[in-house]
Amino acid sequence: MANKKNKKTEMKGKKSSLPSSQVHLPISEIKDGIVVLKNGAMRKIYMVSSINFALKSEDEQQALISGYVSFLNMLKFPIQIVAQSRKLMIKPYLEKLKVKEEEQQNDLLRVQIADYRSFIRELVDIGQIMTKRFYVVVPFEQSSSKKSKGFFSRLTEVISPSAAIRLKEERFQKQKKEIDMRARQVSSGLEGMGLKVVPLDTQTVIEIFYSSYNPDIAFSESIGDVSDMRIEHDV
Repeated sequence: MANKKNKKTEMKGKKSSLPSSQVHLPISEIKDGIVVLKNGAMRKIYMVSSINFALKSEDEQQALISGYVSFLNMLKFPIQIVAQSRKLMIKPYLEKLKVKEEEQQNDLLRVQIADYRSFIRELVDIGQIMTKRFYVVVPFEQSSSKKSKGFFSRLTEVISPSAAIRLKEERFQKQKKEIDMRARQVSSGLEGMGLKVVPLDTQTVIEIFYSSYNPDIAFSESIGDVSDMRIEHDV
């Protein structure tokens, strides 16, 4: 019996020592709406509206194609265009309808809201309604000379961690200016084509990655406000 208990204890210890999924992700942190990768590179994400190209006239289609070609030729760096399809998140809307139903004083309107809420729920369950969103990712890579740390830089991090934090913050702010310049160039080019471009903040970026890596969980359980979360970093 003692041997079995010891084996169970060892198994529990092994499970607790397993690394979390964060170790396998290339993301180091998400700060000021910017994704910082483990290799020091940065990514800024924009949400972009879509255009129904088929409904445009021939002249409008030619103008859009010409504008898109000019936009690509203007860029001196690569960009990534991502189209993401997700099942419609109808739960918040249904909860809002339920609150309106409970607050309604008119009995007839209360019944109508209840019937409408039931209809929407059944429609989504049967039809599997999907939403599609488009994102443009703007990258910024460090030069090879900046990636390698010298002896004195590593020594500073060991002797004075607070000084190393200040250096990292200064480096982040400097690179942030560079990627912001690129992002403004991309944004103005897309807006020139008649598209609406919205930069994503930290909360929205985290929600996108959360729903991408946890599609089933994210559909039934939202991540909540990230400012109220306590993040544990793996050492």
